[in-house]
Amino acid sequence: MKKIQYSIAMMGNPQHEDDPKKAYAVLQQTGNIGIGELADHISSHNSVFSKGTIVGALTEMCDCIRELLLQGYSIELGDLGRFSLSVKSEGADTIEEFTANNIKSLNVNFTPGARLQTMRRDAEFEQTTSRAAQAAALKAAKEGKTTADWTPTTDGGSGGGGGGAEPEPEP
Repeated sequence: MKKIQYSIAMMGNPQHEDDPKKAYAVLQQTGNIGIGELADHISSHNSVFSKGTIVGALTEMCDCIRELLLQGYSIELGDLGRFSLSVKSEGADTIEEFTANNIKSLNVNFTPGARLQTMRRDAEFEQTTSRAAQAAALKAAKEGKTTADWTPTTDGGSGGGGGGAEPEPEP
């Protein structure tokens, strides 16, 4: 089984900016899996259903979950988890003044089920370089250099690509 890759970045606490930075793990995402690839993966597990049937079922499931959420239901999907809605709204001075126009956004919440909540005990990790360090090394190699200069970002490199470091500008 492939291991979950992570790099290490020094990050501060935004709520306590004067506290010293500490080393934290930053996951290095392997990639994205679309519905077609997910259907291929499911069908490869000795499924009696074809990729097309699985894509159709997942698409219909999404449509039905949306429809039922919009009717006020929460959706329990066993070990997968639970979908529900929440809202963000602007306050009104009184109950009488509050209307549906005060509701500014509707959010889908996902609470993982038991099988997804217990993934840590099955996870295996492997330390790797940050994506930014990998990019700096690749850039240097393309330029025919044998070394790559890079320094950690001021924000700990956690933004965007799961960083840890950004290439240092060339003199």
